[in-house]
Amino acid sequence: MKSVLSIQSHVAYGYVGNRAAVFPLQRLGFDVTAVNTVQFSNHTGYGQWTGQVFSAEHIADVVDGVAARGGLEGCDAVLSGYMGEAGLGQVIVETAARVKAANPRALYCCDPVMGDVGRGFFVRPGLPEFIRAHAVPAADVITPNQFELEYLADRPIVTLEDALAATAAVRARGPRLVLVTSLTHAAVPADRIEMLVDGPDGARVVETPRLPLDPPPSGAGDATAALFLAHLLTTGDPAQALEAAAAAIFAVFETTRDRGSRELQLIAAQDRLVAPPRRFASRPVR
Repeated sequence: MKSVLSIQSHVAYGYVGNRAAVFPLQRLGFDVTAVNTVQFSNHTGYGQWTGQVFSAEHIADVVDGVAARGGLEGCDAVLSGYMGEAGLGQVIVETAARVKAANPRALYCCDPVMGDVGRGFFVRPGLPEFIRAHAVPAADVITPNQFELEYLADRPIVTLEDALAATAAVRARGPRLVLVTSLTHAAVPADRIEMLVDGPDGARVVETPRLPLDPPPSGAGDATAALFLAHLLTTGDPAQALEAAAAAIFAVFETTRDRGSRELQLIAAQDRLVAPPRRFASRPVR
């Protein structure tokens, strides 16, 4: 059984951060150690929430406790999401280095949670700069959305060629693989959406229908990053991981639409996470 250390946000109500990542990983057969960077009542997209961001010292203390139980040596991957603030981000990057020192084959998958199209940045000042300068170069895999990729590469994305130039620029700074979890460009119809993976063996895109979800459920990127990492660890093949993640998150979106919810319906869709009813073939683009 493979294991993942997942360090990201937690909400009591709804499905974002670890609440969106841990269950899919477990349902796919992974043992998950979850460390929560925040505890909020609900995700911030509601406009009101309660709770707090945990301090860097608190997270470091929790990680040290996990390490004392031997919980870092057996990790096959570290998955990070919402970091809270730069000091906490430094603890996460150092934790990934500790895991990789104990297991040189372990991966660090960084979901650079910073913002989104339409919302802009929604994290504390200084965190985007920390992610770009420190977390991304330390990662083996990063999973930005289009807005985050534009920031990391410091260039707008209008065409597929722009997206490929952006992923190449980011990969040149350290990560082996870049998964763009949501991509639209001039050649994508309004009722479709793409995901793109770029790595040393080339780049591929997969296209799925864009379902009418209003408002779009938060946490989709968190779940997609977890699904991609799970299938990458299982198959070792970025193309297979891309197709499997796209099929699974589409199945979750369908269930969410059918239930009329603004929260990802991960529990209701759990069997479809494992065996999605629809598959989508990827195609090479570089």
